[in-house]
Amino acid sequence: MKLWPVAELVPHAGNMVLLDEVLSCDTEAIEVRLLVRPNGLLSDSDGSLPAWTGIELMAQAIAAFAGIQAKRAGLPVELGFLLGTRKYACNVERFPAGSELHIRALCSLQDDNGMGVFECHLQGPGIQAEARLNVFRPPQPAVYLQEPQEPQEQSHD
Repeated sequence: MKLWPVAELVPHAGNMVLLDEVLSCDTEAIEVRLLVRPNGLLSDSDGSLPAWTGIELMAQAIAAFAGIQAKRAGLPVELGFLLGTRKYACNVERFPAGSELHIRALCSLQDDNGMGVFECHLQGPGIQAEARLNVFRPPQPAVYLQEPQEPQEQSHD
């Protein structure tokens, strides 16, 4: 099974790509890992990541899952949207620098309109977090990013 570099799977660039590696992926789930590094984009002054970043890590795992599915189908990797989360629970306030974190995202619902629900679990040394994330990957994501056009005044000369 071919696994691509994370940067080829998620629609992020540079230091916004927070994950280091895809460990496994099948048709229903993905497991990824990262090492918490000081001086990261979302790092606190002590080099740790605040616990709320667990939601972003889970969302990036789901994006990597979608990216792999697209690549396997010969399609381009496209943008998706995190709609929300339910019951994000984490037993720590921060993920210390140097911690290796593993995130598993299991697809529990995915429909033809692009809606999906994933059960996510994040683990590390003494760290447990979980959430259910609702996501949306529309067929034409660029349509959702376009600015509405202002009506132009007509000249009556």
